[in-house]
Amino acid sequence: MPKTMEFTAKSIEKALELAGQKLDMNPDDIKHDIISYGSSGIFGLVGVKKAKIRVFIKPGDNKEKRSAPPTENLKDMQPREHAKNLVAAAFQDTEYQPKAKEETIEDKSEPVDDEIVAFGKQVVETIVKKISENASVSVQRHKDKIIYNVEGGQNAVLIGKRGHTLEAIQYLVEKIVNKKNAKRIRVLVDVEGYLDTRRENLVKLATRSAQKAKRVGKPMTLGQMNAHDRRIVHLHLKKDNGVRTQSIGEGYYRRLMIFPKKRKKTKN
Repeated sequence: MPKTMEFTAKSIEKALELAGQKLDMNPDDIKHDIISYGSSGIFGLVGVKKAKIRVFIKPGDNKEKRSAPPTENLKDMQPREHAKNLVAAAFQDTEYQPKAKEETIEDKSEPVDDEIVAFGKQVVETIVKKISENASVSVQRHKDKIIYNVEGGQNAVLIGKRGHTLEAIQYLVEKIVNKKNAKRIRVLVDVEGYLDTRRENLVKLATRSAQKAKRVGKPMTLGQMNAHDRRIVHLHLKKDNGVRTQSIGEGYYRRLMIFPKKRKKTKN
């Protein structure tokens, strides 16, 4: 009777590669049964299940090697890069397609029906339940947007370092809701009023940067920001006649530039 060994990895292919390395065999030549296909879980962090296979080893096959499979150290990643990877892992089959034209700050969203609001709440509750216990979700319904407020539970875990985990949650929820709806809906996810605090800080940052841009006569850059944060800055500085704002780059995160407007020369 052939000997059996079990291997686990992120996917069936990776498990076969691992078995091939340990047994010094071509993965295509390995006879195996699939025990579990695995699951990427939520954001690739919680609810993750690895793929598992059972390999049948005939007499004469090489003995297993003692090398361990490589592991990915998430602590070594930068917070913003980590958040990008979370979104990619959670939404593998959806590719973000940036608009060809420069983004606009005018809101053309339309009121949404009860079914979409309830569906969005269910999505938020499902994600939050995987990350934190004893948290509840309430809804604030506006004409141009839906805000899902998360209260209780582990706030620090849901928000994440510099708010990047909350960004990833919001990105995912908005993508799922708008995939179901024919017209785009603005969806926000808040945790214990975090968005209000962040808005205040962004407004202060935008004001200081605009003042400096006008003082030195050179553009200022506000790093990489998500669409919601860029919108806050765009709207706040729209009323400042001394500057103009523009988003630079493609993808979910873009740099925001604040340009001082040239003063018109007055004729004597």
